[in-house]
Amino acid sequence: MKKILLAAATAITLFTSCEKDTLVEITDPKTSLLKISEAYAIGSSARVELWSKSELSTGYQNLFVALYDSASGKSISRSTVQIMPMMEMDMNGMKISHSAPFENPLSLDADNSLFQCATVFTMPSTGESGKWKMTVMVKKEGQTKFGKAEMPIQVKQSQPERVKNITTANGSKIIVAYVSPLSPKVGVNDFELAIFRKQDMMTFPAEDSYSISMTPEMPSMGHGSPNNINPVLTKNGHYKGKVNFTMTGDWRINLDLNKDGLSTKTFFDLLF
Repeated sequence: MKKILLAAATAITLFTSCEKDTLVEITDPKTSLLKISEAYAIGSSARVELWSKSELSTGYQNLFVALYDSASGKSISRSTVQIMPMMEMDMNGMKISHSAPFENPLSLDADNSLFQCATVFTMPSTGESGKWKMTVMVKKEGQTKFGKAEMPIQVKQSQPERVKNITTANGSKIIVAYVSPLSPKVGVNDFELAIFRKQDMMTFPAEDSYSISMTPEMPSMGHGSPNNINPVLTKNGHYKGKVNFTMTGDWRINLDLNKDGLSTKTFFDLLF
């Protein structure tokens, strides 16, 4: 009798366990994201969706690419993905095009069905006189050639500004982008910025050779804050440190960018 009861209890436990397993919900990673645009990648039989955590604005912008087979509609989880932002401008009848700094996905494998990348938008969309578009190149596993998707995108002006185009003390042109914190809090925050060199209108290599001094201040209150840690290079032009905000209000993060014994100054304003 005991054996019969034990077997019945085991069966109930297994049934309950299996029943629980069937109730596990898989959350769509795009639930918290905003779809920016979509297009078909001609030549790769793929539909491309571009997603972001918010509306696109000037500065450093994390982006997410989702790929789907154009015939079956199934998600594509392995592919080479390359992006290229492009601004097309009309200057009194003269057509001018330029790109911006960007970071391609680090892996051929999607992370939870998304390929993460980033762009530093250096200016906002300006209507008919200035239009951004995003080109996404796709080469699925087993393919030998890239397919190409092009989609128009809208970029608004960030407030406060999150990107600075700077001519340095030695005459070179760099782009300094504020990365984080995006939601500052009172206390010590992780701080990150990214620096790229403007080689030409289409090429923006990461700048890894700066040393940075950081001085936060509250201009309206006339004081700074203690316990800050200067940003140092991590990789690919990204520099990370710690910034301490002792109270809410208007803050200015002063930055002294040093290279080859020459100093270039800039700043980013915050209000929270």
